[in-house]
Amino acid sequence: GARGGVYMERPTKGRGSGRAASNAQQQRRRDLVFHAKMAEQAQRYWEMVEALREIVALGTELNSEERNLLSLAYKHHIEQRRASWKTIVRIEGCEQLKSCRERNEVYLNQITKYRERLEAEMSEMCNEILALLDSHILPNNKSKESIVFYYKMKGDYYRQLADIGSEEARGRARDNSLQCYKEAQSTANELPPAHPVRLGLALNFAVFCDEILKQPDVARNMAKDAFADAIAGLDTLDDDSKKDSTLIMQLIRDRLSFGNGRG
Repeated sequence: GARGGVYMERPTKGRGSGRAASNAQQQRRRDLVFHAKMAEQAQRYWEMVEALREIVALGTELNSEERNLLSLAYKHHIEQRRASWKTIVRIEGCEQLKSCRERNEVYLNQITKYRERLEAEMSEMCNEILALLDSHILPNNKSKESIVFYYKMKGDYYRQLADIGSEEARGRARDNSLQCYKEAQSTANELPPAHPVRLGLALNFAVFCDEILKQPDVARNMAKDAFADAIAGLDTLDDDSKKDSTLIMQLIRDRLSFGNGRG
């Protein structure tokens, strides 16, 4: 039969068939992880997304490797579209600054429609991962670390939506993003201060406060507190986590100048 869009062999009486189906599913999962890694190296991020969607549809908890691949797949997939959008926004702005005499209204109209098309594509991508998180991922992932990680992801993609579309749509996305970051933060406080997932949340929440809420002082204090709390706990982490946390702490330290030098 099919479940979640992925074919699964129908169970029959006896343990042998069930074990065979389970082994086949595990092998399929390993194959999909390998394909996602190849797609990442080839920078074919839409193929990463397709592979991770199929893994999620299997309906079991993602391990840390699969979780990180999921995050990278959608991040890179949307970033490519976002880079195109930023370029068109700059072109549109330059055309709008021209005097009425110099401005080409036909070209400006085409540029605006193209920007709106890119925004619609970005919105569709963000809403896809948000729906996937709500319907498949969060219900199957109950550890504190996973809850923080996935609510942070929700906050991140609502933050992306808070940059595009109508003023009303941006406002809804901003409120949803804030709510998700706060939800993640309430659970993150139960993780060690130097935990890389907790630090990653602190960094992204601070960026949200700075860039979306326009509260650089709040962002700076948030980053400063997270950095100070993490220093003492670094030695308690294993080597891999310590390496991840140190990298994030460097990014947080770079962000301690939130708002400085802005007009």
